[in-house]
Amino acid sequence: MRVAIYTLGCKVNQYETQALETELERRGHTLVPFTGEADAYIINTCTVTAVSDQKSRQTIRQARKRAPRAVVAVCGCYAQTAPEAVRALEVDLVMGTGERMAFLDALEDLARARLAQPLVRVDDALRRRTYERLSAGGLEGRTRAMLKVEDGCVNFCTYCIIPYARGPIRSLPLADAVCEAKRLAGEGYRELVLTGIEISSWGADFRDGSALIDLVEALCAAAPECRVRLGSLEPRTVTEEFCRRAAALPNLCPHFHLSLQSGCDATLRRMGRKYDCARYYESVKLLRDFFDRPGITTDLIVGFPGETEEEFAQTLAFLSRCAFSAMHIFPYSRRSGTPAASMPGQCPNAVKQARARQAAQLAGEMRRAWLERWVGRTLSVLFEEEKDGLWRGHASNYTEVFAPGNELHNVICDVEITGVREDGLLGRLR
Repeated sequence: MRVAIYTLGCKVNQYETQALETELERRGHTLVPFTGEADAYIINTCTVTAVSDQKSRQTIRQARKRAPRAVVAVCGCYAQTAPEAVRALEVDLVMGTGERMAFLDALEDLARARLAQPLVRVDDALRRRTYERLSAGGLEGRTRAMLKVEDGCVNFCTYCIIPYARGPIRSLPLADAVCEAKRLAGEGYRELVLTGIEISSWGADFRDGSALIDLVEALCAAAPECRVRLGSLEPRTVTEEFCRRAAALPNLCPHFHLSLQSGCDATLRRMGRKYDCARYYESVKLLRDFFDRPGITTDLIVGFPGETEEEFAQTLAFLSRCAFSAMHIFPYSRRSGTPAASMPGQCPNAVKQARARQAAQLAGEMRRAWLERWVGRTLSVLFEEEKDGLWRGHASNYTEVFAPGNELHNVICDVEITGVREDGLLGRLR
């Protein structure tokens, strides 16, 4: 069977899609481009914003229009939270964010005997208690492998639908994670990216005092030839003990993505975030005290209900104080079923877009300052692909670097930085 897969959303979705791809090939199926003709189309959906929902629906319609007789199967967060809306799009199979192998079983059954009615199998995510193990890594040709170590979230931020789509915290046991890291290193990957819905909570479900830094130390030791990179962290993770232990790991990448969302304490309280700006800045300072010029990136939501011009100005001032190396900026997206959706003071779209542009301008200025500070210095770069006559890769601090060279795919080299370009740094091999 020819199967085409399309993924929307975060690294967790990408990881789970890679696991589906690997399993489909193991079962003897052929992967084909999503833009072409296939016997079955899989859409792994996202629901983090209203735009994500819209893109998911558009992609489903495209698949059905492209091949009316093909099986169209939909999984992921949007399918989990809005199964009836997905079902209404002439979808043959609707499942959510769990039981991925059962999803493929059902897909194969449908391909053999088409049913008149769509098959909808969506569980109650909030009742999940067991971590679903999926094969890590991906297909040939990739240089970085994602290693999913956690699923679920219990933060219940007032704007976020994801806890309802993913359920409570479930962690990959440390011994299993170590085995996966060793396997991936043996397959030739040079970097492992730890991912999950909220990896800061890894181990909380074990109720034995396990913490994320225990896992990080074990994985760095298990795959010493690989760089290890952390996914998004909550500020509470970054303590003095965490930094002291992390800084002692030679293969841990000095790049930390700390979710911020707002630089105003009043807005953070309305968001239901579990920290204030003082605690967040303490994390930033600790990282810079223990690491040499670490890359610190973040997420920002603008136009949250009730956000005044004064509160937004506080956020801009706090962003400048933190001096991030890069930022992701999102206008607030109203999600039905979340407390924020019914809060007073909903900002007009024009206001949200204007604030997003202001924040993006500041982010661009901070990004330029970050890039310029590396000229004349040397960075360790994992090269991934040749692009426009130069090899492109990522430094350990997650900055993109471009340099001339030959056959550098999946090679780590020291690069002397000679200049700045719009999308990263220029350099030459040392």
